[in-house]
Amino acid sequence: MAARNSFKVAAIQMNCELGNKKVNLERAYNLITKAVKQGAKLVVIPELFNTGYRTEEDDISLAETIPGETTNWMAEVSKELNITLVGCIMEQGKQKGLVYDTSIVTSTEGIVGTYRKTHLWDHENIRFTKGDNLPVFELEWGNLGMQICYEVGFPEGARTLALKGADIIVYPSAFGQARLYAWELATRARALENGCYVIAANRTGTEKGETVFGGHSRIINPKGEVLIQATQENDVIIAEIDINEVVQQRREIPYLRDLNRKLFM
Repeated sequence: MAARNSFKVAAIQMNCELGNKKVNLERAYNLITKAVKQGAKLVVIPELFNTGYRTEEDDISLAETIPGETTNWMAEVSKELNITLVGCIMEQGKQKGLVYDTSIVTSTEGIVGTYRKTHLWDHENIRFTKGDNLPVFELEWGNLGMQICYEVGFPEGARTLALKGADIIVYPSAFGQARLYAWELATRARALENGCYVIAANRTGTEKGETVFGGHSRIINPKGEVLIQATQENDVIIAEIDINEVVQQRREIPYLRDLNRKLFM
């Protein structure tokens, strides 16, 4: 039998104050600290956690370079608390005026890598520029793939990451309450069909009196079972996962093995 490779992971569910990075970073830090006190080694925080989501009038001024203010903060938190941290911010592109919705992973060694959202939701197509790469990051406990929010509804991205070796796929999100039916089904489906863990960290709260976020952050095992789900604003959920379960599930239902790649690749 393979050696056990288990550890605790966390999803942070939080509300954000529009445009107020100081408040949002302090809130995130407090929630991350709670997760670490419960033993979490990998922590995922929501999409655009440092600025809030509906900042369209201020996207250019709030966007940051990488490395930059927030990614440096993430690296410092990772080092201080001895964790791997995933968060999502607006990234200022090298070309002036271009902004990306970008997920970042940091560890005790600093910035490990980034992923720019490739499928943009609705008016995000006006606000942001699409990414064009699906990287997988090799970490001490396994391989990490990143998607963002709306992309949970695109099985192609998760499947590509799984085929590249991802054991865990994370979804920092600002997913709307009106479409929670899609969130409920798609988060579980992405885990089951790829035999991987899914960590989906969503927003709560209401912005501009009309955008209501759905919460329901969750950690899902390779069988598509919800191990734990957040139930309140500014919540921390923890689950122990075992990478060996990825191996076992991919043997039990061998979707990746049986995929006829000639038809799709």
